[in-house]
Amino acid sequence: MALLLSLVLLAAPPPRAAPSPDSLVIDVAGRIVVLRAADFAPLPRDTVRASFHDGPTLTYSGVRLTDVLRLVGVPIDSLHRPQLVQRLLVEAADGYRVVFSLAELAPGLGDRLVVVADRLDEQPLPAAEGPWRLLVPGDGEHARWVRQVTALRLRGD
Repeated sequence: MALLLSLVLLAAPPPRAAPSPDSLVIDVAGRIVVLRAADFAPLPRDTVRASFHDGPTLTYSGVRLTDVLRLVGVPIDSLHRPQLVQRLLVEAADGYRVVFSLAELAPGLGDRLVVVADRLDEQPLPAAEGPWRLLVPGDGEHARWVRQVTALRLRGD
């Protein structure tokens, strides 16, 4: 019996470490990729200027969501019929969630600009907003401007 238990324990996969607080979990149909700031460093950066509730204009910077999707192997530049129903669920630390269709993000289709920001006025995002914040300049309301983003989950039928 002890030998059997030892064999089962040896065959079991090692426990996965929890992602660090500064990581971004990307789930592409069950394939999990964990990205950190260093993974974003080689990507081109964009700047978004915004104000909230008639406050001062702030300058955020980060990388395009489409570049993040390319980085993890999502074929965002060449979607075909089965992928046109896929959606990207964005999750925040406080449980807030929003969704984007993959087609609305894809160049040549919706081409919606969405920025995964990590800096505010050239400084790292404050803890109340970061380490990642989603900015969607083309949206009329800021309902999909998600602070403290923890995960991106690509889903389809």
